[in-house]
Amino acid sequence: MIITLTTDFGYKDPFVGIMKGVIAGINPNVQVVDLSHGIPPQDIMAAALVLRHSVPYFRRGAIHVAVVDPGVGSTRHALLIESDGQYFIGPDNGVLSLTLTDKQPDTVIQLSNTIYHLQPTSATFHGRDIFSPVAAHLSLGIDPAALGEPIDNFVRLDWPKLVKSQGRIEGEIVYIDGFGNLFTNIQEQDLAALQRENLSVTLGDITIQGLARSYAAGENGRCIALINSWGLVEIAFYRDSAQRRCQAKIGDKVQVSVNKKSN
Repeated sequence: MIITLTTDFGYKDPFVGIMKGVIAGINPNVQVVDLSHGIPPQDIMAAALVLRHSVPYFRRGAIHVAVVDPGVGSTRHALLIESDGQYFIGPDNGVLSLTLTDKQPDTVIQLSNTIYHLQPTSATFHGRDIFSPVAAHLSLGIDPAALGEPIDNFVRLDWPKLVKSQGRIEGEIVYIDGFGNLFTNIQEQDLAALQRENLSVTLGDITIQGLARSYAAGENGRCIALINSWGLVEIAFYRDSAQRRCQAKIGDKVQVSVNKKSN
């Protein structure tokens, strides 16, 4: 059995270690895998993307805990979602939702049974007091139905929509990785109607001609665009930060077009 952890806690503070301590205290034999604790603070979309593109590499039965939770202590629900044999635990703020795009989950449980929570339960650290103990109990074979009450709906994030016209797609930057590479919401399949051998990618006053096959294509110091391992159009600099070089941020617009001349 595997429990994965995705948080915005970083490693300066003891929060991740405490969550692992809670899990080990309940099930010392479960394997805990850190997906990421470097999610930008309170960036729900970034955490949802990390989870979405990690889940396919885990076997059935895996339990995924995601704690990016600016609404901790409020009236937002704590959730357990079961889908395709895997389990997702976290706040009902959309962080679990991108893994379920175009899917109807098998079960959605509001984690209301406090027997499986630590007591007293803090209003500021549900990662320790609710999500970690629930995941650990679930890894021991507790029936999900015992953990709370079934509900019909949960919060789903809105994937930013593309603007499409003849020979042109406009998207935006949705994620920036630790290397400063810029991930857009333009997926590889979105380019199907365009002539890929004659594309240009534009961010601000930077225009990139064509799609590279790998990062090494930019070894001469030029900015490149490519389809990354998540199947998204990405802008990068070889051995440098595209975020810094382009002065880019989340939400900046990116255009992919045909036959556009470079500046």
